[in-house]
Order: sequence, then C-alpha cells, then structure tokens
Amino acid sequence: MCPVFRGFFFFRLPSEILIKILSYLDSPSLFCVSHVSKLFHRLSSDDVMWQKIYNAEFGKQVWKPKWWDEAAPKVEPAEAEDQSAGHWKKLYFRTVAGQEMSRWRRELTDISPYTGLPKHTERVLRSLNVSWELTVCDRFGHVKTTEQSRAYFFKSSAIVCWSDGSFPKYHHISNIQLHGVRKEVRSFLLSFRPAWRSLILKLDMKTQPGSFFGKDRLIKLMHLPPGFIVGIWRVSDVIDQLFVFTQKQSEELSLFVPSCSPYSEPADLPPVDDSDPEFGLHDYTLHFVLHNTGSEIMLGHFRKLSCHTVQIQRGWVELRVINRTNLSQHRAMSGNITMPWKSDALEGSVENCCIVSLTLLDEIQKPFWCASSPVRVTMVKKTPSSDYSGEHFAMDYQNPEGRVKMSLVWLKEQKQFFLISLVIYVPVFKVNEHFSTEY
Repeated sequence: MCPVFRGFFFFRLPSEILIKILSYLDSPSLFCVSHVSKLFHRLSSDDVMWQKIYNAEFGKQVWKPKWWDEAAPKVEPAEAEDQSAGHWKKLYFRTVAGQEMSRWRRELTDISPYTGLPKHTERVLRSLNVSWELTVCDRFGHVKTTEQSRAYFFKSSAIVCWSDGSFPKYHHISNIQLHGVRKEVRSFLLSFRPAWRSLILKLDMKTQPGSFFGKDRLIKLMHLPPGFIVGIWRVSDVIDQLFVFTQKQSEELSLFVPSCSPYSEPADLPPVDDSDPEFGLHDYTLHFVLHNTGSEIMLGHFRKLSCHTVQIQRGWVELRVINRTNLSQHRAMSGNITMPWKSDALEGSVENCCIVSLTLLDEIQKPFWCASSPVRVTMVKKTPSSDYSGEHFAMDYQNPEGRVKMSLVWLKEQKQFFLISLVIYVPVFKVNEHFSTEY
C-alpha cells in the first residue's frame, strides 16, 4: 500500500482509537499534534485526556490560576467536567504558566538596599533562557536578525553586545528593533527552539537620529537614544557592532516576560510630613557607577544627600555628592576611561568615553530617578581653587528627569583619573509631584 493511502487509512480510524493513540503522548507533543489538522486539533483537546495529564502533574496542589473572567464564579476542578471542550487543556497551560511566573517573581522580591532594585535579575533571566535579538532593516527592504554576542550585568544596568560583520551601512538603516527571546530546550533533540519573542524597543532612524560621542583610528561611536550605541568603521561607514544598555535593569529587562513586570514605580508615595519644613529635600541615597561595555571604572554608594530650600535655583534641586573642596571624598578610578570594542579580527578602545548609570533613592529607599547614558570626557581649564596639578576634565549628562555634573583630574604620575566633584540636579517639579510639596 502506498504512503498516501496509508495516511487516508489512519484518518478513517474511529475517534476512540485515535484518542487512545494520542493519550500516550506527553503534553508538549500533544500540543504540537493539535496543529496538524482540524481533526487532530479537536481530538487533542479531549477533556478526559487533559484531565488525566493535569491530575498526573499537579494533583491537588495549592496554587490555582486566575480565571479569564474574574467576575465569573470560580469552579473547582472536580466540578468542571461539564465545561466546554478544551477546558482542562486551558487549565493545564494556565497552571504551568502561573507556577513558573510565581517562581521567578518570588526571586525578584529580594530587593537590594543599595539600588532599590531586585538583586537576582541576571540569575532569573539566565535560568529562563532569555536572550536578545537585534533586527536591522535598511531602506532597500533587507532585514538582518542577529543573536547577541555577549551580555554584561551590573547592579543597576546591563550591556548587550552584537558583533557581526554583515550589518548594513549606517546611513542605509531605516529602523532597529530589539527583541527579548526565550528559548526552550527540546531534550530529545538536544536543541533550542524559540518559545516567544517580545519587542522591547523599536528605533526609527528618521525620527530619532544619533549623535557622535567618540572615535579611535578605526571606528567611531554613535549614540542612538534611548539606549543604543553603534560602532561604525570610519572608512566604509559599515556598522561593525551594536551595544544596547538599559536605564533600569529590572524594569527594562522585565519586558521580556509578557504581561508582567517585576518592578514598577512605587504606587504608594512617601507620606506627607507637615512637621518637616524641607520635606523631600533630604535623606536621598545615590548608587553611582561609571562603566564601559564590560567592566566597572568607578562604583560609589552615597547616603544622606540633602539640599536646603535656599539652594534651589532655576528650578533645580542640587544634591552635592562629592565636594571639590573636601579631599577625603575624592574617588580614584580603577582604570582608564575607555569604551573597548572587539570584532572577529580586530579589537581596540575609544578613549575618554564611558557609560554613567545611577539610581537615586528617596528617603523611604524607593527609586526616585534611574538613568544610564554614554558620556564624554572633555578637557577644561584648571580651576584656581584646585589642589591638583594635573589636567582637569568634565563629564555632564542631562535628561528631562535630572542632570549630572562631574569634574575629574588626570594625575600623570599615577596614570589615573580622580573624581573630585559630583553633583546631581533634580527638577523641582519632580520633587513637588513625588512628595506633594510646593517648592
């Protein structure tokens, strides 16, 4: 008998026999079979079969998933035999999803006292087999999708790198898309298959042009807000590699899991304190990091930051973190301020640029302002009051949420930078909105 007729013979079998055959499959295989044909879709949704699978895997576990319709009365599994077709199948997959979500969300409830963000974001994402894909589209309709080359996690931010020699020329790009991709292991094939893809960021090059912020002999770096750094070969204008960094590690990376975010801005604002004449102007905590695409240059944690009412000028609340005149507060950098890059054949580093990442906590230790951005080091004239004889530099960053001003000095004999001044500026309207004040 030819294979065609054998197939027709299989489909002519009674439904009872087909269901009996399908009952020997596990849940993933049964789900795949449901996409073969309309007949298999109907048979593989058999409630009796899925009820046995559900009871075998979960039994009488305490956890129960939320029903689609919250207003509808909740029916216990034992009373659900008369439900519509596919009830136990839906219940099974909702239970699987709910248990897994509860597991990793419990791990993200452990909050760092330094950053106000979850401690174990990296571990959770790696255990979920989350990776990052970059899709670059050019104006000719060509689409290039590349998996990440490497990823680096810091306490309040993360860097993901793609290094691929087949990116298009920079001025030909129309848009860039960043996806979070979770892959599941198929043990019987020892391979990975995509489980879902989540669009995190889409950047239109026409409406969001980039800005130059550093170069060496081979490449130049462009910053594409809010979070892309592009390395371009200076001779050919071809992109060699792309970096993306997150402004809040827990908030941005949580978008990889659909319909759920482990971190959000606190719903409960600090209680109004009428007895404090400068409520909202003191007891800030700053977690501050200067880093590049793979290592930390400087890490600092500063408490008890404050600003008096008379210091509010031009709509900014000024928080002096490192005072220029206080030598004991000055911080040495652990290395040169550079942005290293590496391709298949070459490697190098762009001097005098890095990434600043910060988390400012309010007086109840909740994140008040989180930011991350590339910054450049620019030379300035030596200030008369300086106690250092080296060359002086400045690094500044500003967005609508706040501003950072840094002063550095290069000590030639020690061959290292010292951070001698660090000031954070927060808009008055942001303080008034957060603390219900009227400064």
